[in-house]
Amino acid sequence: MTVLQKIDPAHIKSFIRRQGRATAGQKLALESHWDKYCLSPDAEFNAEQIFGRSAPLIVEIGFGNGDSLAAMAEANPDLNYLGIEVHRPGVGHLMMLLEQRSIANVRIYHHDAIEILERKIPDRCVAGVHLFFPDPWHKRRHHKRRIVRQSFLALLNRKLATGAYFHAATDWREYAKDMLATLSADAGLNNASPTGDYCPRPDYRPLTKFENRGLRLGHGVWDLIFTKI
Repeated sequence: MTVLQKIDPAHIKSFIRRQGRATAGQKLALESHWDKYCLSPDAEFNAEQIFGRSAPLIVEIGFGNGDSLAAMAEANPDLNYLGIEVHRPGVGHLMMLLEQRSIANVRIYHHDAIEILERKIPDRCVAGVHLFFPDPWHKRRHHKRRIVRQSFLALLNRKLATGAYFHAATDWREYAKDMLATLSADAGLNNASPTGDYCPRPDYRPLTKFENRGLRLGHGVWDLIFTKI
């Protein structure tokens, strides 16, 4: 008789490693600037040593091609930004932007964000966590892969400092409703929305070209901001 091993929901991957082909510029950035911006998942994480200063730490999970992260870091030089992304060409693109604009307050992990948060980031030290346009896994049988679930919120509550925030944005209405229900049920988090649901897009979150295109077509975008109690 075959015994099926029960899968721990906390360890279900919420992403797929897309192999995508890097451009020549991205490849050059990966080869030339890896040691400058990328952190080893095997090394200890000490924010003051890594950034050379003490400043609030903002973590972005799944930064895509890095356009928004670079823009935020450039506009907020008093903050330290840690970007985590599994898509290698996206990492290369962000490195290109950091070099071109001389942005010094960003470091990168090319790794699974959940593993980095669990194993590297000290508890109660993060000022903000960004999750912009995560994979909605829209098919019902794939909902278990959505990153915003109870195990993720338990981890989030450990890493956020008191008064820190979690900001998610999505252009999928059903995922927005699902995240709102999941986040609202967490006793450690408080909804920053004055209406108890979604927030207007804060000025610090740049509009992406895909978001702009969607808005022109009449598509909605939902921002959720919850603070750690």
